[in-house]
Amino acid sequence: MREVLIVQNAASGGPRRVGDWLAEDGLGLEVVRAFEGAEVPARLGERALLVLGGGYLPSDDVRAPWLPAIRELVGQAIDGGRPYLGICLGGQMLAEVAGGLVKADAGEPENGSVPITLRPEAAADPLFHGLPEVVTAIEHHKDAVVELPEEAVWLAQTEACPYQAFRVGATAWGVQFHPEVGPGRIMEWDDRGFDLAALHRQALLDEPAAVPVWREVSRRFAGVARMS
Repeated sequence: MREVLIVQNAASGGPRRVGDWLAEDGLGLEVVRAFEGAEVPARLGERALLVLGGGYLPSDDVRAPWLPAIRELVGQAIDGGRPYLGICLGGQMLAEVAGGLVKADAGEPENGSVPITLRPEAAADPLFHGLPEVVTAIEHHKDAVVELPEEAVWLAQTEACPYQAFRVGATAWGVQFHPEVGPGRIMEWDDRGFDLAALHRQALLDEPAAVPVWREVSRRFAGVARMS
């Protein structure tokens, strides 16, 4: 059985339904709760890698001293052609390790269920081909990728945050949004001046169309991992 190493960077930032989907599609899961002090493996080996979100920048090593070890694994995935999926912080880390730029408080924050527009480049992508032109996903961020790596393929965008999804090489993907969470996650957030109930209601309306899309993307990633 092929395995995927999952690195968790926050107590609330577990793999959730993406972890369930990957397991359903035949991958063994090894979850490292790095935020609790669990040791991040030094070598990725033959595993796929999934790095989840957290309230840090990719090089926020003072507050999150485990991040250098994760960056090393991301570099191994890129250099070795190992399947990689980075979500939120994990996507930003892919961009930074590959030579892009991430900034704090970049542009307008995105919160709740946000419409994401696929770019023409997505038509030839192993994970994003054939998806609806516009699909929603949960967002909760203010930091963002502001410059993609030179050879990255730009796959999806929003007006507030252009670099929503991209690919580096053949098998490494980064996304700013959260395909792993559903509407219920919104009600777990701190109230920071926006209407959580309203955001939750909209996410519930969007969820029936969004779930099949992100389930398919997860299935395709599992297929890439099994074949690698």
